[in-house]
Amino acid sequence: MSIIMHGVAIGGGVAIGRAHLISRSMDDVTHYVLVADEVPAEIARFDEAIKATRKELEMLWGSIPENAPAELGAFLSLHIMLLGDVAISREPRDIIATQRCNAEWALKLQCDALVEQFEAIEEEYLRERKHDVLQVVERIFKNLKGEASSLAAPEAFDDDMILVAHDLSPADMVYFKDSSFAAFVTDVGGTTSHTAILGRSLDLPSVIALHHARELIREEEMVVVDGQSGVIIINPDEVVLTEYRRRQRAWRDARRKLSSIRKSNAKTLDGTPIDLLANIELPQDVEGVLSAGAVGVGLFRSEFLFLGRDTLPSEDEQFEAYRKVVENMKGLPVTIRTMDLGADKNPRWLNHGVADNPALGLTGIRLCLAEPLLFRAQLRALLRASMFGKLQILFPMINSLHELKQALVQLEYAREELRDEGIAYSAELPVGVMIEIPSAALVVGSFLKHVDFISIGTNDLIQYTLAIDRNDDSVSHLYDPVHPAVIKLILHTLRTAIKAGTPVSVCGEMAGDPRLTRLLLGMGLRKFSMHPANLLSVKDIVLKTHLDQIAPLVGRMLRSEDPDKIADLLQQLNAEPAV
Repeated sequence: MSIIMHGVAIGGGVAIGRAHLISRSMDDVTHYVLVADEVPAEIARFDEAIKATRKELEMLWGSIPENAPAELGAFLSLHIMLLGDVAISREPRDIIATQRCNAEWALKLQCDALVEQFEAIEEEYLRERKHDVLQVVERIFKNLKGEASSLAAPEAFDDDMILVAHDLSPADMVYFKDSSFAAFVTDVGGTTSHTAILGRSLDLPSVIALHHARELIREEEMVVVDGQSGVIIINPDEVVLTEYRRRQRAWRDARRKLSSIRKSNAKTLDGTPIDLLANIELPQDVEGVLSAGAVGVGLFRSEFLFLGRDTLPSEDEQFEAYRKVVENMKGLPVTIRTMDLGADKNPRWLNHGVADNPALGLTGIRLCLAEPLLFRAQLRALLRASMFGKLQILFPMINSLHELKQALVQLEYAREELRDEGIAYSAELPVGVMIEIPSAALVVGSFLKHVDFISIGTNDLIQYTLAIDRNDDSVSHLYDPVHPAVIKLILHTLRTAIKAGTPVSVCGEMAGDPRLTRLLLGMGLRKFSMHPANLLSVKDIVLKTHLDQIAPLVGRMLRSEDPDKIADLLQQLNAEPAV
């Protein structure tokens, strides 16, 4: 009997193959009480498991293939860093000592507490870091049980292997580096989890958040993975197999064609040049940016330098990170967003507490202005790094002209400090603002005399406009990037900036969605910034689009306030050959 399951689509395309199940070590944790004399030995056993896990992760990091995605090494480095965090490496020792329990139980209690903290975080990317904690903890469990070496790529499988797991870590990916698996599916994970990011960077069909796939699929069962629609089919019949084999061939052909345009200039059929840039979180992401053929970094989320650590990064440490990115981009522009921290993105060293509604709390530029010394240290580091390439500064979550002016004053203070100290910085440093709050979109014209460029952050703009938490399953279906109100705000922002001659880009998820490429082009957008994995798909649409030919349909969409009509017109827009 065939079983169809729905999850979150991560990797495009189709895979057909036999299932290989990956087991977990945390399913059944036994609790037992120690006598006082046994506690030191149990703590020592836990310490040995930590050491063994670190050695294992470092060995895996050292054996990453040269052609592996840059994200793989970055995520393994993060796991090694998490392993050294006191919350994982030290606090379970205290639980063993105070509760006189076995190491497995202490680790489970601490892990449950950490997961609860992550679940309370509003921001999706940071909330998904709970899976990284779970992956590290699971590896410690395996070492406690003496199972660390049990995961190995089975030689019996060919390149049609479908990995099926509750979750997959970057370390698991390295274990399977010698096995050309075709796809993977997991029970957990979100669109910004590292499992999802790896799936996109590996360009593999993958579906996550299936909840019960690991329980329902048996070893070597035939499985179809549709990474485009987020569907898997267990034991498909011959009719279904025939159809998906056809789709698989079409996907492989399309992927080969995309590779051929990697070095092509992005311009429409009528000759209009389009800038396709990339979003990054860490300095090591630059390799993926260059290999995708991006013409720059449109958004470097600098706050990730501040997270997952016990202390604030120094000015020099920040400077080195920014300089590395700018130098490695070899003269291409790099837009660095100042730290978007606070409330739900609250590092351990920042004691501002958690707001009742983090999305509306002390975050972004509000926190920067509330902590001027912290803010100015970052601005100094950015100014210093501007000497090494085309660096641009982007202020997040600007709500009013008053906030923008305050931020610019802090930037001028940083310049004065460096001048007084005789430290060089570039006199030509473009400054921009992110438009991600409806109020900012409505008064964007007042900003343009004070900035060199603007960037539209569509993720938060949609969320704030529609009063919808896109991470809340009960209302996520209402999160609509083509809602008439959203389109009007984006259109107003674009037209106002274009009329003033101010460069404008979109750096939210809309920029990397090929379904929306023609709509944004028709609205006047000429600069897109997205995850590197999406760049070729968007470029393909650009190369096949004639602006004059899409104008009538786009115009009808912009005039409509009927969501159903807009959806129909969008479908027509993408069906048009536009050639």
